[in-house]
Amino acid sequence: MSDPRRAVPRTDAVLADPRLARATAELGRATVKEAVAAALERCRRGDLAPGDVVDAAVAALPAAATSLRPVINATGVLVHTNLGRAPLSAAAVRALAVAAGPTDVELDLATGRRGPRGRGALAALAAAVPDAGGVHVVNNGAAALALVTLALAAGRTVVVARGELVEIGDGFRIPELLESVGAELREVGTTNRVRTQDYADAVDDRTAFVLKVHPSNFVVSGFTSSVDVAYLASLPVPVVADIGSGLLSPHPRLPAEPDAATALRAGAALVTASGDKLLGGPQCGLLLGRADLVHRLRRHPFARAVRADKLTLAALEATLTGPPPPVALALAADADALLARARSVAAALAGAVTATAARSVAAVGGGGAPGVELPSAAVTLPAALAGPLRAGARPVVGHVERGVLLLDLLAVPPQDDPALVEAVRTAAGGR
Repeated sequence: MSDPRRAVPRTDAVLADPRLARATAELGRATVKEAVAAALERCRRGDLAPGDVVDAAVAALPAAATSLRPVINATGVLVHTNLGRAPLSAAAVRALAVAAGPTDVELDLATGRRGPRGRGALAALAAAVPDAGGVHVVNNGAAALALVTLALAAGRTVVVARGELVEIGDGFRIPELLESVGAELREVGTTNRVRTQDYADAVDDRTAFVLKVHPSNFVVSGFTSSVDVAYLASLPVPVVADIGSGLLSPHPRLPAEPDAATALRAGAALVTASGDKLLGGPQCGLLLGRADLVHRLRRHPFARAVRADKLTLAALEATLTGPPPPVALALAADADALLARARSVAAALAGAVTATAARSVAAVGGGGAPGVELPSAAVTLPAALAGPLRAGARPVVGHVERGVLLLDLLAVPPQDDPALVEAVRTAAGGR
């Protein structure tokens, strides 16, 4: 009797298949060979016919050479930190492709000499915030505040209200960041109340600046008081306003959210913010303010350690100069239009699963606009589908509320509705 293992194709013969050869060029030989080895092992066990080995190997390959997977954000949190915060616009994605190869990021093509790094992105940022005398970009929001503190306050004191000594995600704390780069904190006021005189009494010859931190991920209500930037700017030291969420100018849906333009007009010497939140761009830190201070920050040795790479600069420029990014579009979305989409999605799921459309309430997220409710709409599904949807070929992340799975559409682009329907149908059919 012949050994069935003799029919198992050779590894090199399988790898020579044109589909796997193309995949090797895109994904790398190690990844493709691993998929082939797994298919061949199934064939040796008798679980797979020899003629199906190539198909099985191709089916097992990832879509790209990264472990990251594209996810449909149906959580109702617009800027979801665990999902990468702001999704980039199509213009920013195209800019990334341009920047992926050799570029003139630090070259003046007219002279052939070294040029200013990221001049296009900086010019776009300066145009977006004309109240800033100077602008600079670093690799994230925390780096922006660290650079300011190291350059201006190492060995000196920073005056900050106790109610603004915030902790954000993953245990990251603002006071520990400031102290780690050599500043000494001078805390004023109490957790819930700080007065103008508290700041005035704390400022002395050792004070480098007064820090105003937006408590962006929580709200303290009741018996409270705070001091605005306009008063702090009357003190004899600079004011640094960390606005957090990256809102460059006032937004009608977020009236209480601080923005860079307003803070600068009120007298802030420097504003720090993140680029991947309400601005809707890539992860980066924005520095805006007095030209002399921004120049000092740009020339500080630590600026090199936190500089933004060319991909970030390209995506930021496209976000600022291109069409509105997804975050801006979602903030402007009409609740009735979202409900109409939810009804269409629910109707497309008829016969596959019990689905209905309902009005819902979404949130900004990402440490921005805490407590602000954004009118939205969702597709309601059985809660048991939450896990299968996360495990699908195109993962869908919703949230379970009162025993019902809600797929909120505020952060889901309309063009992803067919993919959402397909994912739900697949998950429902596999239960």
